[in-house]
Amino acid sequence: MDADVIVVGAGPTGLLLAGDLAEAGVAVTVLERRSEESNLTRAFAVHARTMEHLEMRGLADELATTGTAIRTLRLLDRVQLDLAALPSTFASALVTPQYQTERVLQQRATALGARLVHGAEVTGVTQDEHGVEVAVRPIAGRPIEDTAASYRAAYAVGADGVHSAVRQALGLPFPGRSVIKSLMLADVRLSSPPPDMLSLNSDGDGFAFVAPFGDGWYRVIAWNRLHQVGDTAPVELEEIREVTRRAMGSDLGMHDPRWLSRFHSDERQVPRYRVGRVFLAGDAAHCHSPAGGLGMNTGLQDAANLSWKLAAAVQGWGNERLLDSYHAERHPIGRQVVRTSGAIVRLMMVRPRWGRAVRSAIGQLLLGIPPVAARVAATISGIGIRYPAPRGVDPRVGTRVPDIPLVGSRLYEALRGGRFVLIGADAARIDLPPQVDAAVPARPTGELLLVRPDGYLAWIGTAAGFPAWASEYFHRRGGTTKVVNSATTER
Repeated sequence: MDADVIVVGAGPTGLLLAGDLAEAGVAVTVLERRSEESNLTRAFAVHARTMEHLEMRGLADELATTGTAIRTLRLLDRVQLDLAALPSTFASALVTPQYQTERVLQQRATALGARLVHGAEVTGVTQDEHGVEVAVRPIAGRPIEDTAASYRAAYAVGADGVHSAVRQALGLPFPGRSVIKSLMLADVRLSSPPPDMLSLNSDGDGFAFVAPFGDGWYRVIAWNRLHQVGDTAPVELEEIREVTRRAMGSDLGMHDPRWLSRFHSDERQVPRYRVGRVFLAGDAAHCHSPAGGLGMNTGLQDAANLSWKLAAAVQGWGNERLLDSYHAERHPIGRQVVRTSGAIVRLMMVRPRWGRAVRSAIGQLLLGIPPVAARVAATISGIGIRYPAPRGVDPRVGTRVPDIPLVGSRLYEALRGGRFVLIGADAARIDLPPQVDAAVPARPTGELLLVRPDGYLAWIGTAAGFPAWASEYFHRRGGTTKVVNSATTER
């Protein structure tokens, strides 16, 4: 075996996954077709739940310095969504270029021991009962001695984007349809910038979206119903100016573009996220329009869900049922994201004046109702994601656990390292499995909470009920019990 796990794709999804696996002591190799680090800026929004995942890895503060935290979304005419009320430390959307997110994730992954192989193009994937073989060839200009002809591991993950070679090698369909074509993207300077908020508006014949990076650069996404051409057609800044003027009443003094691009957007989702020993994550598993800035965030959350389960399988205590839970939990979330993004983009494309007036009136009315506004914000930010609880257990199982204050620490600090955390006044006195650390809440209750490495509730109950449940879940006992922020460690 060349590794325990092979990850194909060194985008944000693959890098977060690789870092988690390496931190868990899993030997991981990342195969990336690109021959150098990315300077892509296509994805730009890091939502609250993703920032919480990054905080669990000690990366949130560093990434936050690279962009602007936006607390208000202006959605179509006078409709606004307030993110400041989100029940999270990160009650905002961070606007930062994708390459900054990749940079901090790559630094973490390599520092923890993940092996990155650049210039490796995947040409085939085969598997048997013992492992996965990934065939590669070096791309032009890459010395052949730097890239092996194939790599073998116990498991493989395709995080290689919309045109995933891993998905194609598995023979999986990618059903769906093209939802919008000829989207124009630009990073520009603005002489008359709007307030620091995400601004989106349309006029029936097009729409424009503006987001500040915080360093004087702005991301603009525009669509012109009257000029829809292929992805390779050149993009002129004047066309983006014109669409923005129509949609927003001003071109905001747009000038000095550093990047211009044109692309089309599909809505697609693979029917299965797991085929034997091979898994799909991120855009390889689902794609949709950029509306809502949900794509990269969903991929990163896929990786956070999958990484600890793969580590459990490699370490011998995670069974097939646990591995299957990746598809069971994440496929419905991917479907929801495709629908949410599709609904936003279809609202942006409403053409009749009366239709746009109705859209604005209904939007203002609904978002003026606090519970509705909270639900919409939770959906966009990812804070509202929950996984189904098994039948017969406490319905809170599968819900997101906030950053609970602990004695001398916080939950998201305690989760660093990719382990489970059992929270309770009696947690340190229980004979815990080796995968679980104990923590004492700052405000004790009579309940014990077992939090998964991805920050969702795995179990809730009493000290008397935990051993039997844990014995079945973890399959073995004994080993090291670490008490978070305690002066003593039991061994």
